[in-house]
Amino acid sequence: MRSNKSKALIVALALAGASLVGSSSAMAAGTAPTLVLSGGSTVFGLSPAIIVATAGAPGNVAFSVGTTVIIGCEAVATTTVAPFVAKCSWVPAASGPATLNAVLTPTDAVTYTVVNAAPLTVKTGTPVQGVVPNPISLYVDTVLASGTSGVLAPRFGVSCAVTSQFITGQTIVFRVYGNDADLGGAVLDSSNVANAFVTVAGVATPIPLAYGNHSGVAFWTAVLKTGTTAGLYNTLGVINFKVTVTTKDQSSVQTLATKLVPRMINGVRVRVNGVQVYDRVSYYKTVAVTPALKGSTAVWQSNFTPTSQLTLFAVPTN
Repeated sequence: MRSNKSKALIVALALAGASLVGSSSAMAAGTAPTLVLSGGSTVFGLSPAIIVATAGAPGNVAFSVGTTVIIGCEAVATTTVAPFVAKCSWVPAASGPATLNAVLTPTDAVTYTVVNAAPLTVKTGTPVQGVVPNPISLYVDTVLASGTSGVLAPRFGVSCAVTSQFITGQTIVFRVYGNDADLGGAVLDSSNVANAFVTVAGVATPIPLAYGNHSGVAFWTAVLKTGTTAGLYNTLGVINFKVTVTTKDQSSVQTLATKLVPRMINGVRVRVNGVQVYDRVSYYKTVAVTPALKGSTAVWQSNFTPTSQLTLFAVPTN
């Protein structure tokens, strides 16, 4: 009997020990702290984006874009007091959407487990201005052709009003303005432009841009007529288009230089201790180029969101 009691005691102690071991293992597993990502907004080509990770426990955070760890942000320590924050300075490789991720490795590995933050989708800003290589700058808008009207006036019926929304049957006028840095910022006009046109998706032939006087101001224009008649543009929705301008070859260019100019006050030269005072000022000077400088080509294509792009609507039925 004594032997059986001893065996029972040993089994009971073993079970109790197993229970304690299991409890210790559960404690060792720890709990998952919170980890939330925020920030990450920037404009491509400008300052870095700051990604902020706010954790429920102190530790180190590894930041990544998709599955690629951000260089320099492989193990960013959080602050030591709540809220436990870690920050990563991220330079996007391209504009557009990106998925940011983060993993927290807690300092207290007994109490807490490693945890992943919910992915954060951000959009790195794309300049609305399209691809316009130096030295040319282009500015583009669209207006309703004069002489046209609409049943939804004045929203859709004001002639020469700048708008991106048109109704089938109306005429769209593309207006283009430009400058050339090689010519000291001179206006792009018919004297220095070799070719200029608008390409519209769905229209076989590019629409030529013409430079001219419009009620006292001069700029480039191209016309797109819409309607249900054969030959007119009638594809509803966003109108995808781009503007292309090529300048003429230049045998001379304007370059920025500086020169000394006597300082004048009320028409009198300024002197200090009998010595003339000069100011250095900038100016453009003409420099001959041999062989001639090849003309530049600029392509403008809007990067607005679809809801803000040039759009053609159907005529209301009632």
